[in-house]
Amino acid sequence: MSEAVVTLKKGEGRSLKSGGLWVYDNEIDTIMGTFQNGDIVIVHDFDGYMMGRGFINQNSRLRVRMMTRDKEQQIDEAFLRRRVQAAWDYRKDTVDTASCRVVFGEADFLPGIVIDKYEDVLVVESLALGMDRFKETIVKLLQEILLADGIRIRGVYERSDAKERDKEGLPRVKGFIGEAFDTDLEIVENGVHYLVDVANGQKTGFFLDQKYNRLAMQRICKGKRVLDCFTHMGTFALNAGIAGAREVTGLDISEYAIEQARRNAKLNHLEDTVHFRCANVLDELPKLTAEGEQYDVVILDPPAFTKSREATKNAVKGYREINMKGMKLVKDGGYLATCSCSHFMTQELFAKTVKEAAKATHKRLRQVEFRTQAPDHPILWAADESYYLKFYIFQVVGER
Repeated sequence: MSEAVVTLKKGEGRSLKSGGLWVYDNEIDTIMGTFQNGDIVIVHDFDGYMMGRGFINQNSRLRVRMMTRDKEQQIDEAFLRRRVQAAWDYRKDTVDTASCRVVFGEADFLPGIVIDKYEDVLVVESLALGMDRFKETIVKLLQEILLADGIRIRGVYERSDAKERDKEGLPRVKGFIGEAFDTDLEIVENGVHYLVDVANGQKTGFFLDQKYNRLAMQRICKGKRVLDCFTHMGTFALNAGIAGAREVTGLDISEYAIEQARRNAKLNHLEDTVHFRCANVLDELPKLTAEGEQYDVVILDPPAFTKSREATKNAVKGYREINMKGMKLVKDGGYLATCSCSHFMTQELFAKTVKEAAKATHKRLRQVEFRTQAPDHPILWAADESYYLKFYIFQVVGER
């Protein structure tokens, strides 16, 4: 069957031409030929120049996700094997692969699919209709590729339950791909042991993207009094504890997360040093300030305050407020780690917002370092959506 042809309007496709993988509905002039949503189509520029192949979905404003720029390349199993092998080879070169993100969607040229490896378990998140058709083949290929390196995967779990699926006209699904297994796992990262619930935890069960940012905090937290805000499963708090922090407090609004964090503290024999409390961070920080509390290190790792460009203005207010509250709790000469995991909160905008928070609280910031997401979440230049995590470490000093 011949492929349908999508032709762009004149002057459109600027992101695509600069290396991106997305074609939006308002960039398309015509679609010629028959197809079903999820099919591979050919994409032409306005003048008929062939730009490659991708899968189409008319349910989504993100109408075509490109799979290849090679005019001759067919999207078959051999093609998928090369893509998956390249993704795994890159991880072996750049990160500790015991637990890591093996496939990161567009940044690995496999748009719409994420696969995390937790020791000997894979967790799959499919967010696009076209990729949904390939996901089981990709999983099979990844298992074969890992086995060739002596890694036998004992189970695969699907966490395609994000609301992004709604935009694709897809139902939200979760469950086993293949045989059932115990979805409570133990992983080790930076010397810290964690119990991870891949069936019920956030996203795919654990936030692997902060791995090396947590490691960077170990050096700073030794012997210190530490406050970890939005602690989730206790990740930054436990890295502080294992590094030899004198006292650590972790705060999170979720009772489930706090229970998980306490389990993880016991697992690492840190329950006497690292403590967790269920609290709304935005309400709790002013209370701590009123009580005269001061910390050597304050860590702010909030959830994304915006997931759309339209909500960015309100997000700026939220980030400014949380950073003001956090800075007030850092003793003179202490340290603040602060981050944003929203793609729409750009590095420039986030830096400006933190600077405004410092000015409002009469603090001066000395930058220790700036970091982004771990290399297993690669940032593909020209695919702006792949760059989302901004992480600063500052020394906080009073106005002198």
